[in-house]
Amino acid sequence: MSLATAAPLVLVGAGKMGGAMLDGWLDQGLDPASVTIVDPTLSPLAETFTLRGVSHAARLEDIGLTPAVVVLAVKPQIMGSVLHAASRVLGPRTVTVSVAAGTTLATLSAGLGAGPVVRVMPNTPAQVGRGMSVCVGNAAVSEGDRALVTALMNAVGETAWIDDEALIDAVTGVSGSGPAYVFLLAEALAAAGRAAGLPADLAEKLARQTVVGSGELLRMSPLPAATLRENVTSPNGTTFAALQVLMAEDGLGPLMEKAVAAATRRSRELAGG
Repeated sequence: MSLATAAPLVLVGAGKMGGAMLDGWLDQGLDPASVTIVDPTLSPLAETFTLRGVSHAARLEDIGLTPAVVVLAVKPQIMGSVLHAASRVLGPRTVTVSVAAGTTLATLSAGLGAGPVVRVMPNTPAQVGRGMSVCVGNAAVSEGDRALVTALMNAVGETAWIDDEALIDAVTGVSGSGPAYVFLLAEALAAAGRAAGLPADLAEKLARQTVVGSGELLRMSPLPAATLRENVTSPNGTTFAALQVLMAEDGLGPLMEKAVAAATRRSRELAGG
């Protein structure tokens, strides 16, 4: 589906995630003149978009149009006031997309009315067009609405849909928080290199490029991650020796399971569940 279908589009909040999405939409051909950023103050990031032809309004009530899509990229703490303002400008078929963590479909729908609402859990690699977004919609979301939201989120990476909103908490634990786990891996690998005697700058470069290159190989290869791991592992070789530690009963697998479970629990707590 063409992104032109999303016009006119209103983006409430142009921080890192909102800005990353808008950058992707404009790069994919969305007409800047069809987009309005709503933010009380024009941040330096938002100002870069106005220089590309995007409009700015301090309040939702000032946009002067009925949007096809409203994207809510604001902190959960101010979502209540944003929903109240948004309910006054939505049309009956306006699609509302929320990327705010912890704000449920029930809360969104209660504040906005009976229209189509989609909750999205993106992640920070969207800033470089490599994001992972998982979407769930309320009962008013049509197949056309799903296709439209998919087109929007595909502009910054990959998109998947779920039917059970309760899974969003586990999604948060895996892909929402997941980039931090990968960055920690790069940190730990560099620290281990230093401990093994490598100069700090070389250890940092080796760790960073190994994570980046392995991620790109994983993206490009049709093979499962387990097969790629096995392809690097010679019997009784150096990688085999390392994996005996990482794949032990108390190794990376159980530790990662505990980490994702902790993030999932916290996501439920933040959502009031």
